[in-house]
Amino acid sequence: MVTNSGMSDLMYEFFLMVIQLAGPPLLLSMLIGILIAIIQAATQIHEQTLTFVPKFLAILAVMGFLGSSILTMLQDFLKQMIGLIAGG
Repeated sequence: MVTNSGMSDLMYEFFLMVIQLAGPPLLLSMLIGILIAIIQAATQIHEQTLTFVPKFLAILAVMGFLGSSILTMLQDFLKQMIGLIAGG
């Protein structure tokens, strides 16, 4: 049986994992968006696809590099959850 303190520890671990998993793609997307916004402001070219395509390609690259570690983290968390359900 999971107590209140155990549940709050579990939620804390979950939120840390979400930040670790979503942080790199979101941070890179934000940085690329800012860089492209500066370029668009300097050149006065305001095309929507100019921001979308580089962000999309950068996120694909990050997911390609970090995909295996993301999957490993999710598998470990799922094993922990199953252990708590089976044991509790």
